[in-house]
Amino acid sequence: MRILFLGDIVGRTGRDAVAAALPGLRQSLSLDLVIVNAENASHGFGLAPAMADVLFAAGADVLTLGNHAWDRKELLGYIETQPRLIRPLNYPQGTPGHGAVVVDLAGGRRALVLQVMGRLFMELNDDPFRLTAELLGKHRLASNVDAIVADIHGEATSEKMAYAHSFDGRVSLVVGTHTHVPTADAQILPGGTAYQTDAGMCGDYDSVIGMEKGAASARYWRRVPGDRLAPADGEATLCGVYVETDDRTGLATSVSPLRTGGRLAPMFPVPLA
Repeated sequence: MRILFLGDIVGRTGRDAVAAALPGLRQSLSLDLVIVNAENASHGFGLAPAMADVLFAAGADVLTLGNHAWDRKELLGYIETQPRLIRPLNYPQGTPGHGAVVVDLAGGRRALVLQVMGRLFMELNDDPFRLTAELLGKHRLASNVDAIVADIHGEATSEKMAYAHSFDGRVSLVVGTHTHVPTADAQILPGGTAYQTDAGMCGDYDSVIGMEKGAASARYWRRVPGDRLAPADGEATLCGVYVETDDRTGLATSVSPLRTGGRLAPMFPVPLA
């Protein structure tokens, strides 16, 4: 299976770049599954339902959220009707929506996509490790699903790494989101799980993690209320992670960063023959 995960979309420039590029990426990489983190797609804060529809129409199979999930209140109703939009699994019981979804793919294959939110330097939510273990007790690679992708949305690299090692061999890919900077540690762990600490963002990198750099930088110079942060609107770089899996086991056979457009050095995956 060929899987592409795109990191946090930030604002209009990131959203438009993803929507424009996805159809071509699906074709050129012969993708079976596309997952996009979209929690900052609406002006840098949250996701509007209409924008989710655009991303689905462009070729996203699943959208994930994060700590900005409810910045757009209209999403509360939308998420109840759209199972392919997921929020963190470890949000308290009773929160709208779901933290995981099984999607049906071409050829009769099925993939489980889940998201958890880290707890170090983040909101205090339920235990992401325990809840993931419970979910994986119901869904097993090469049994009732052909691939499993886990998005861990968090600040701490140590927590993301510990999470990945905890479930090595039980999922196809663990990928971090939230910090908006692509890490240089794409690898296959000893048990066969692909991993990258952070996928990076899809947005303008002439910025402070996607936000206009003047207002964002000013916050570190003085402790007074400033202008509301707004997304930078220059050319976007698309950042993500590309993974190929073994059809027999569901585990990774290759992993590679994807970076295209904008300011960062380009890197484009070469699919295995």
